[in-house]
Amino acid sequence: MSELYNLKVEVRNEKGKSAARKLRKNDYVPGVYYDSSGETLPLKVRNGPFYKAWNQVGTTNVVELEYTHSGETHRKPCLIWSIDRHPYKKVYMHVDFYGVDLTKEVTIAVPVEVKGTPKGAEDGGIMRIFRQTLDLTCLPANIPSQVTIDVSKLDIGDNIYIEDLKMPAGAKVTFEENFAVVGLVPPMQEEPEAEAEEGSEEEGAREASEEEAAEE
Repeated sequence: MSELYNLKVEVRNEKGKSAARKLRKNDYVPGVYYDSSGETLPLKVRNGPFYKAWNQVGTTNVVELEYTHSGETHRKPCLIWSIDRHPYKKVYMHVDFYGVDLTKEVTIAVPVEVKGTPKGAEDGGIMRIFRQTLDLTCLPANIPSQVTIDVSKLDIGDNIYIEDLKMPAGAKVTFEENFAVVGLVPPMQEEPEAEAEEGSEEEGAREASEEEAAEE
């Protein structure tokens, strides 16, 4: 296994919304580490190093948190599990780190990516991705960055289902129903809808006229 990306963090003693705002003002991202055993640890990380780590490892690669606590240096492998970002500012509001055991499987949502141009696109077919992510189970070191699906053979009306996919090496997906992941749907028929709307408006106008005549 290749060396893990190292991210230095600090134990966070500050708590509450006011403290979190102060941390962000001082160029920190407040966060928390937790794992399946129930261990939790409030943390803070400098915005610059975190931004660099996030862009390099994303949510599907293991990062090694390094911090000092009670005079001892600790290192914990984990995943960047979730991030809260400001709705319009380039500010990270909070980050969750999920601790993992490198010898035990985890289940994680992995993005779906399509490649190729569908055959039926020439006839107006529209590409639809029905599932943006798939829940894969694998060892932390085997988490793929994405599940790539070749859609070049799709014709209008065709779908690619979960059981049709070959999972990346070391990963598996569990499902009870064979659902469609991507598909090529017919082009939208806008004109008939417009005509139907016009017909409804005309019918409504006739009904209104009849009601007015009845009232008179």
